[in-house]
Amino acid sequence: MEFLRKFLITSIVFPFFSCNNDTKDSPPSVYIESVQVEEGNTNNNLEITLTLSNAVDYDLSVDVRTVDGTAMKDKDYTDLYEIIVFSAGQEQSSFNIEILGDDTPEDNEIFSIRLENPYNVTIENNIATVTIINDDEHIFSIPETGYSTPETYEGMNLVWSDEFDGSTINMNNWIFEIGTGNWGWGNNELQYYQEDNSSIIEGNLVIEARRQTLDNSNYTSSRLITRGKQSFRYGRVDIRAVMPEGQGIWPALWMLGSNHQQVGWPACGEIDIMEMIGGGDGRDNVLRGTAHWNQGGTVSHGQGYTHESNLSEEYHVYSIMWDEQNIRWYFDDINFNTMDITPAELSAFHNNFYFIMNVAVGGEWPGSPDNTTFFPQWMIVDYIRVFQEN
Repeated sequence: MEFLRKFLITSIVFPFFSCNNDTKDSPPSVYIESVQVEEGNTNNNLEITLTLSNAVDYDLSVDVRTVDGTAMKDKDYTDLYEIIVFSAGQEQSSFNIEILGDDTPEDNEIFSIRLENPYNVTIENNIATVTIINDDEHIFSIPETGYSTPETYEGMNLVWSDEFDGSTINMNNWIFEIGTGNWGWGNNELQYYQEDNSSIIEGNLVIEARRQTLDNSNYTSSRLITRGKQSFRYGRVDIRAVMPEGQGIWPALWMLGSNHQQVGWPACGEIDIMEMIGGGDGRDNVLRGTAHWNQGGTVSHGQGYTHESNLSEEYHVYSIMWDEQNIRWYFDDINFNTMDITPAELSAFHNNFYFIMNVAVGGEWPGSPDNTTFFPQWMIVDYIRVFQEN
């Protein structure tokens, strides 16, 4: 690069001294415009044009380099560092940047082009933005396959269920928690919860997490609870659901002690039937079943389970079996975690609990979404059923 610059300087020095003093004292300026380009499914060249304020009778040059933003070199575009030369009398000069196409749904992404090291020219604006417009649609679909559990068990009665078969959410069972809670619902989460993000589609409750600005939050989602409407002590709980995916996505199917508003957390106890933190590093197929309680401070008992494929691909059933002796967690009827609740310190787990279903975005545990996270994301719940012994 240094050799090339010396060559260019040598080639343009003589015309420069042939100019009159007014031209030499007032060199032209070079300008670059921000542009947008569709990503496409195959690689394509984006032509970028630099424009001078006026032509001159000598050569000049400026360096151009690409700088990562949410779009990354070698993933979304090919890195470029080049000297752009304007010959005497030339007002425009162009160069190409290769845009790397794919068929993956994702958010629009940006990178920058920076102008540097002007020679015989001034820079009017030194940075332009290239916006890569995603043209791969992220389509909502309900899987046709997956695990399911029976509507009856020997020795047990179905005491409550929601099959989500109506046209609207049954408000005899659920209420919505709204807003951002205290310190992002206690976890520094980024979403604003609202009712609008939940719906009933083809016999499923669908909770949608969106990239949407509302009340100083950049994401929205929904959080439904059964507090004051449905609560239970002991039994078998089955929830058939499809998970969302992606870095910073945090779906959960869980329970809190019904005395939560009176005694606070963690004294009320918490049972996480399942939760998952999404991410492209192999986390979209890992779930956890956990309990939290107070024992001179917050105490937790949890265990993870890794499935062979992402939990977003088809239905799975997340269950607990809960009695006076223990809580057992199941994934598709596979017992992956058990906790003894007979010690006196675990008395919280012998009270009534209510249900919570939500999709959080961001937070201390999963971290924030990044340029690999695409929106919307959906958690799809086919049913929730509670069985108790005869």
